[in-house]
Amino acid sequence: MKRLMFSFAILALAVASADTFRVTLFQPSVVSGQELKPGEYKLEVTDSKVVISKGKTAVQASVKVEKADSKFKSTSVRYANGDGKLTVQEIRLGGTTTRLVFN
Repeated sequence: MKRLMFSFAILALAVASADTFRVTLFQPSVVSGQELKPGEYKLEVTDSKVVISKGKTAVQASVKVEKADSKFKSTSVRYANGDGKLTVQEIRLGGTTTRLVFN
């Protein structure tokens, strides 16, 4: 019983430490070498990593979490255009001062 409660406590801490956001990609976007189709995705941010998921699709990427001086009015995605594909470089999270800069 103690083992089960300890496992549950560890899981609860892991879930509690992740911040969850939503982002809509309006065009095919490349993250960590994987192309994501347009649609709404869930972002789970923990320290220097982000997991972008939708259904069975999930991509993990290293990010630098930065704080801006003021809150962003809306969520926006900044891209780099290379080889005819749009690669996500930065996501600014609306309603927060958080900016995710992809490595």
